[in-house]
Amino acid sequence: MEGRFDAISPLDYRFVGGDASLQRTLGPYLSAAAVIRYQARVEGALALAMADTKIIDRAVADEIARAADQVTPQEVADEETRTRHDVRALVNVIRAHVSEEARRYVHLGATSYDIVDTANALRYRECVDRVIVPALARLVARCIAIAEAEAEVPQIGRTHGRHAEPVTFGFAVASYVSRLGDRTQALAAVARRLPGKLSGAVGAYNALGLLTPTSPRALEKRFLRSLGLDPRPISSQIVEPEPWTDLAHACATALGVMANMADDMRHLGRTEIGEVAESFAAGQVGSSTMPHKRNPVSFENVKSIWKVMAPRVLTTYMDQISEHQRDLTNSASQRFLGELLAATAYAAGRLAASLDGMRVDHDRLKANLAMSRGSIVAEPLYVLLAKYGHTDAHEAVRRVTLEAERTGRTVLEIAAQDEDLRGYLKKLTPAERRICERPEEYIGIAPEVTRSVTALWRERLKGVLPE
Repeated sequence: MEGRFDAISPLDYRFVGGDASLQRTLGPYLSAAAVIRYQARVEGALALAMADTKIIDRAVADEIARAADQVTPQEVADEETRTRHDVRALVNVIRAHVSEEARRYVHLGATSYDIVDTANALRYRECVDRVIVPALARLVARCIAIAEAEAEVPQIGRTHGRHAEPVTFGFAVASYVSRLGDRTQALAAVARRLPGKLSGAVGAYNALGLLTPTSPRALEKRFLRSLGLDPRPISSQIVEPEPWTDLAHACATALGVMANMADDMRHLGRTEIGEVAESFAAGQVGSSTMPHKRNPVSFENVKSIWKVMAPRVLTTYMDQISEHQRDLTNSASQRFLGELLAATAYAAGRLAASLDGMRVDHDRLKANLAMSRGSIVAEPLYVLLAKYGHTDAHEAVRRVTLEAERTGRTVLEIAAQDEDLRGYLKKLTPAERRICERPEEYIGIAPEVTRSVTALWRERLKGVLPE
C-alpha cells in the first residue's frame, strides 16, 4: 500500500492496510478520496433533481453532474488549503469546471451537511451492502460448515469455566451461526435506514423555498430517491443522529459476537484443553524466544480489535447532543465512524480465515468429556429420580455426588448401593438406564437444534451466503 509506512493509525498500516485486497475493497467507500467522490456525486444529484423540478435547465444540470463526476480528490484538497472549508472547496472546484451560466447553480440552496450527511449515508450504506455483509456472510457460511460437520460430535459443555453437561461441538458453533446471522441482518437493516437531507442551514427549507415553485420537500424527496435514500420527517442543519448510533451499535455488537467466538476457540485451544488448534502457516513464528510456541494469534487479534473498537460507540452516543439546530462538536468525531465499519469487515475476514484452517481434535473432545463422565450423570439421575417419585431428588443426588468426589467412585456406583435410591433406579427404562451408564450420550437434542439453526440461517441469508 502506497504510504503505508507513513500512516499513523494501526488500522491503516497494519490491519486493513496490511491486507491489500481488503484495502482495495474498502477504499471506494471509506477512504479520504471516497469522501470527496461521494460528496461530488451528491452535488451532481442535487443539480439533476433541480432540473427535474424545473428550477434549472436540464442541459445546465447535466453539465454540473458531468463536472462533479470528473472532480479529483487532489483538486479539492488543494482548494481546501485556501478555503479552510472542505465542502466549499468541493463547490469551488466544480464551479471551475462548468460554464458561467451553470456556475451559479452549483450547490444553490444547499448547506454543507445536506451534502455531507447525504454522502455519508450513501457511502456507508453501500459499504455495508457490498463489503461488510458479504464478509460476515462468508464467516457465517464457515460456521455453518463446521456446525454441520460436528453436529453429532459430543463435547463437554462448560458453564462458569467448569464442566457442566454434554453438548456437541457443532451445537456450540451453531450458537455463533445464530448470533452472527442476526448481526448480519441487523447491519443490513440499519444501513438501509441511514438518512440524507436537503433542508438547508437550519432544516426549515428557508433557501430552497425561494427557489422551487412547489414544495421544497418535494425537491428533497426527488433528490434523495435518486440516490436510493429515504427522506426523514424533519432535520435540523444535520440529520437526526440516532441512525448513525444504530450503525455504530450494529458494528460493535457484530464485533462483540466475533470476539466472543474467537475467545471461546482460543480457550478450547489451551494446552490443557486442546480441543481445537488454530492453523499455523509454514514459516510462521509464534514467539521470538520460544521456538515451539504456536499461539492463537488470529483469535486473539479479533478479540483485541473488538476491545479497541467497542468504546467507539460512546462517541456516537455523545454525537447525539448538538446545540439547537447545530454545533460543530460532531464534525471531527463523526469522521471516525468509518473506522468501525472497516474494523468489522477486517475482523470478519480474519476470523473466517482462522476458522477455515482450524483443526478439531476429536480425541481430545472425547478425553475431556471422559474426565467428568462419572459426575455429569448427576443431572439426569436427579431428574429421573424426581420423575419416578423421589420427593427430594436434588438433595439426594447432591449428597451422593459429594461422596463420589470424596471416595473417587462414580455417582452411579454409590447411588446403586444407596437404600433410599435403589428402588427408584429399578424403575428406569433401558434407555434411561443407558443415559445413566453412558452419560457421554446425554446430549439432549443438540444435533437436531444444530441442524435446525443452520437450516434457518441458510434460508434467512439466502442470496447473501456464498455458494
